[in-house]
Parts: sequence; C-alpha cells; structure tokens
Amino acid sequence: MEIMIGKILMLLLDVFFWIIIAQVVMSWLIAFDVINTRNEQGRKLVTLLHKITDPVYRPLRKFIPPIAGIDITPIIIIFAISIAKNIVASVFFAPTGVY
Repeated sequence: MEIMIGKILMLLLDVFFWIIIAQVVMSWLIAFDVINTRNEQGRKLVTLLHKITDPVYRPLRKFIPPIAGIDITPIIIIFAISIAKNIVASVFFAPTGVY
C-alpha cells in the first residue's frame, strides 16, 4: 500500500513538472509571436496552464521578484519538485530494517 502511495506521489510530481515545462515553452512561443493569444484555443491553453501553476507560483513571487525581467519561479519550483521526489523515494522506496 505504501509503495502505491509513493508511486502516485511520484506520478503527480512528474505531471506537475511537465506542466511547468509546457508553460515555460508556451511563454517563449508567445514572446516570439509563434503562438497568438488572440486565438481562442491558444488563450484557453494559456489560461489553463496559469490556473494550474499560479497557486504554486503566487506565494513565491511575493518574495522573489523577476531578475532582469525573467521570472525564475519555475526554476525554483522545478528544484523543489526534484527535492520532493528524492524525499518521496527515500520514504516510500528505501529498504527498511536495521543493519
């Protein structure tokens, strides 16, 4: 049962990681005018990604301003996801017992 919980947590962290990557790539594509946000489908996708990531970004953005106009919040969250995955792996998948 514990291994299943660990696998679910790892899956959720992986999914959130890829959502962040998709949002970053989308922001670059919008900045270089490859994706037009006046397009309804593009706008809906951008809105969906913001709704998913903003609850995590918002508290950090209060303390970490953009550096030279670049928002580094996604980088910090990716590092946090990596640390969280290591913690989940050590808690749920590490061998137990006294040596």
